[in-house]
Amino acid sequence: MKKIGFVLHSHLPYLLGHGTWPHGVEWLYEAACETYIPLLRVFKRLKKEGIPFGVTINFTPVLSEQLKDERFEKGFIEYLESKIEFAKKDLPLFGELAKFWLEFYEGVLREFEEERDIVGAMRELQEDGVIEILTSAATHGYLPLLGFDESVKGQVKEGVRSYKKNFGKEPSGIWPPELGYRPSYIWAPHNGMLPPRKRKGLEEVYQEEGIKFFLVDAHLLKGGKPIGTYLSLFEGLKILWEQSGRGIEMEEKELSPYSIYLASSDGIALPFFTRDPETALQVWSKDCGYPGDANYLEFHKKHFPGGLRYWRITSPSRDLGEKDLYHPEWAEDSLRKHAEHFVSLLSGIKGELVIAPYDTELFGHWWFEGPEWLYLVIKKIHEHGMGTETLSRILEENPPSLVLRLPEGSWGEGGFHWVWLNEWTEWTWRHIYECEKKFFGMAGKIKGELKERILKQLARELLLLQSSDWQFLITTWSARDYAERRFCEHLENFERLYSFLEKESLSAREVSYLEELESRDSLFPDINPHDWLSSA
Repeated sequence: MKKIGFVLHSHLPYLLGHGTWPHGVEWLYEAACETYIPLLRVFKRLKKEGIPFGVTINFTPVLSEQLKDERFEKGFIEYLESKIEFAKKDLPLFGELAKFWLEFYEGVLREFEEERDIVGAMRELQEDGVIEILTSAATHGYLPLLGFDESVKGQVKEGVRSYKKNFGKEPSGIWPPELGYRPSYIWAPHNGMLPPRKRKGLEEVYQEEGIKFFLVDAHLLKGGKPIGTYLSLFEGLKILWEQSGRGIEMEEKELSPYSIYLASSDGIALPFFTRDPETALQVWSKDCGYPGDANYLEFHKKHFPGGLRYWRITSPSRDLGEKDLYHPEWAEDSLRKHAEHFVSLLSGIKGELVIAPYDTELFGHWWFEGPEWLYLVIKKIHEHGMGTETLSRILEENPPSLVLRLPEGSWGEGGFHWVWLNEWTEWTWRHIYECEKKFFGMAGKIKGELKERILKQLARELLLLQSSDWQFLITTWSARDYAERRFCEHLENFERLYSFLEKESLSAREVSYLEELESRDSLFPDINPHDWLSSA
C-alpha cells in the first residue's frame, strides 16, 4: 500500500511581550485561530469518523512555549472577543458574510474556552496514536551557519528538553529549521571571524540528543548545488560552498526522494526523509498551486478597522480594489476538485512512499480553506486504497540501509544559505559570532546563584538572537523594520547581561533589569547552558 507522510511544520518567532500589531503577538493569535484550532478540528473529526490516518506535525519549542504561556491565553481570548465585536458591527454592510465570520470566531472562542490548551490537545492526539509531534531547534536557529557546535547542541538540547516538558515523552524526530543541513568538515565562517576547525555533522548532534530521524529537501540528493545564480549574489556564499567541497555528485545513483536513506559524514549514520518536489509544487506554487484559485478567500484585502476579509481572490492579476465578494459555497466546489486532483497526483507517483512537508500556517492562515482541503484529501486517500502514516511508523516498516554523505543546503530560495546570508543580513552574523565567542568563553567559569541566573537569561537572549526568522524577514522585506529592531534588542540585552557577569555585585537597577528580562523573555524555564558544554 502506498503511504503518504504529511508533515506540518508549525513555527513562529518569540512574540510575547514584543509588540502587538502590525507586527507582534497578533501573528500568534491569527495562527492559533485560523490554523492550529481548525487543524485540531480536522484531526478530531477524522478520528471520530473512524478513518485510519496518521499525520506528523512539528511544533517548534519557541512556539510551544508561547502557546503554554498564560499571557497567550488571556490575550487570545481578548483577540477573539474583539473579532466577534467587529463582525457584529459589519453585519449591516456585509450581511451573511459578516455572519459567517461571527460564527467562525464564536466557534473558535467556544472551543478554546473548553480546552484552553492547544499544546495539551495535540499531546492527547499523539497519545491516541493519530498524530506524531516532532521537535525542532529551540528558537529555530539556522543550524548550518551557527559558529559553534556548542550553539547547535544548545539549540537541539533545549528543543528536546522543552518537548519532554510539554509532550511528556522523548521526541522521535526533528524538523531542522529551514530543512537546513551541514555535514562534518573543516569549517570556518564566510567572514573569517572564527578559525577553521572540524565541525560535527548535524546528524551527529541529533543522534547525541536521542533523535531518530530528520528531514531534508530533495535537491540535496542531487549534490545540493545552489539553484540559479545565487552563489554570485553574495561572495560569502561562494566561500562557504567552496570550503564544503562543492557538494556531492549523486545523480548517477538515481536516488529517489521516495525512499529513506541514512546520512553519515563522520561515522554516525541517521535516517532521513526527503521532501517530495511534485506535491510541494502543486500546493505551494503561486502560479499553479491550489491556494491561488479564484474562489478562495483573498488573504491580502481586509476591511478596516476590524481586519475581516470579505473578498475572494477573483484573479491573481486583479488589483485589491477590484476583488469580488467571497462565496463560501464556491470555495467548497473548488476544494472538492482540488482534493480529487491531489489524490490522483499521488496515485500517479511511482514510489510507494511520498513525504509531503508544508508550513502548517499555510493551512488556514494563508489559505483559509486549507484545513478542509487536508480533511478531504486524507479521506480520499483512504478511499483510493492508499494510507497516511506518521514518520516513525513509516521508518519502522521501511528501515533504510543505503548510507549517503549529503551536501549542505536548505529548502530556502536557491537551495543553499542565501535567504539567511546575504548583503542585507551579513551584519547579523558578525554579531552572532561575537556573542557566541563571548558566551562560550565565559559559560564554564560561572559560579554563584546570581551569576547562574544571569547566565541562564544570557543563554535565552543568545537563543533568541539566533532565530532564523530575523534574517528571513529582513531578506523578504515582509517585516524588515521589526526584525532588525528585534535582533538589536536581543543583542543589547545580551551585551548588557554579559557585562553583569564581570561584576562582583549588581545595583538595584541592574537586578531590576534582569528581573524584567526574566519576566518578558521567560521561555525555557528549565534551561541549562552548562549542558551545552558537556561534550564540546
